[in-house]
Amino acid sequence: MAASRGVTMFRLPPLPTIGEVIKLFKLRAVKQLSQNFLLDLRLTDKIARSAGNLKDAYVCEVGPGPGGITRAILNAGVTELLLVEKDPRFIPGLQMLSDAAPGKVRVVHGDILTYKLGQAFPNHLIKNWEDDPPDLHIIGNLPFSVSTPLIIKWLENVSKRDGPFRYGRTQLTLTFQKEVGEVDVTVVHFTPLVQPKIEQPFKLVEKVVQSVFQFRRKYCHHGIRILFPEATRLEKAEQMLMLADVDPTLRPAQLSMFHFKNLCDVYRKMCDEDPSLFAYNYREELREKRRKKQNFKRTSDDDWI
Repeated sequence: MAASRGVTMFRLPPLPTIGEVIKLFKLRAVKQLSQNFLLDLRLTDKIARSAGNLKDAYVCEVGPGPGGITRAILNAGVTELLLVEKDPRFIPGLQMLSDAAPGKVRVVHGDILTYKLGQAFPNHLIKNWEDDPPDLHIIGNLPFSVSTPLIIKWLENVSKRDGPFRYGRTQLTLTFQKEVGEVDVTVVHFTPLVQPKIEQPFKLVEKVVQSVFQFRRKYCHHGIRILFPEATRLEKAEQMLMLADVDPTLRPAQLSMFHFKNLCDVYRKMCDEDPSLFAYNYREELREKRRKKQNFKRTSDDDWI
């Protein structure tokens, strides 16, 4: 502990450097898992500062690895730090940090995609959604392989206000790696909005967005079409684009939030008029067509035997 201007600040006791921890436990970044190790203390401190004021906050760090960002978070004076790490190779090094900061660090060997963050912190942190964000932060250096499914999971949690967002508008500070093996990362800070830009069920919004970006290099009408069964595909897609006032020759990346709002609102109305529509799955239709084609071929071959 060190005193500054009469305020007691937490400081970790002397520990091996991250480089020494990596050597001590014979750790290496696994390219297949798109892992990288952040060894630059200036970078790890910058990531922790990007989260805002962490003094007395509760923090969950996702995939801390050898603990570079972890040390910066602890030195910011948090009340409690929960570390959720899936890779068992990193647990002994993280436990070393926990031992050096008794009562402040919890180490969990688990998968953040299934770990119940909504039950991980005390209830006194809970705030109304319309209030300022709770004193709870999620920080993580996300490998490419987990970033997309995790962000989608958290977006659904935001829409339902459950998981880590049962406490309120929990803030996220995440780094995204550009490519496997690069040390350069992009730091993004998220704070959920009080009112969503698109006020429709998450699964509906997800379906529309995924369909549009299914053909990201083509015009957006290609993606809109696969929202509908083959028999009515062209007619319904044209109707949806017209009602949403979306130019069918725009590419997915050119569509604005306003465009997506209109598309989702129109699709919701069409699903209300035809309750079977939302259950339609383009990929299942393709699989069924292939299966019938294969069965027909087998039957035709048998006729020649």
